[in-house]
Amino acid sequence: MSDMNDDVFDEEALPDEEFALELLEEELRRATAILDPVPPALRQIAVEAFALHDLDSRIAELTFDSVVDALPVRGATGAPRMLTFHAGEVTVDVELTPQGLMGQVLPPQSARVEVLSGPQAGSPLTIDDMGRFTYETSPSGPFALRLRTGEGVVVTDWLTV
Repeated sequence: MSDMNDDVFDEEALPDEEFALELLEEELRRATAILDPVPPALRQIAVEAFALHDLDSRIAELTFDSVVDALPVRGATGAPRMLTFHAGEVTVDVELTPQGLMGQVLPPQSARVEVLSGPQAGSPLTIDDMGRFTYETSPSGPFALRLRTGEGVVVTDWLTV
């Protein structure tokens, strides 16, 4: 029969092992900084992307994407991409076309909408009384929408066009 203390973790070895791992991690960090440094342009993009992050924002999840969820129609080409996002009581419907995007915030409310695509936030879009907005340029690459309402900030999932 084995001694019950054999199954107990040796607590005295833990600090030495953690110290050794911390030293190894620090050596690897220094070697990486010398041998494979992060390019300054990439570091700047990361800093700017973090600046776009709203810590208090709610994420509007993608609940419908016509590319994934819709039934294909034979012979239909160039159909707009339809997207629906939900965050609590707020719904954002978006239609993407080569000419730009159109959307609607439901329930209709006063909000400021920005198209995020890259490190810089887009200029605020005008929303009418029915919650509709348009953006004259079709996003290329990853993009998201940020809505600033009286109740807070809502950011959609990022999508790639």
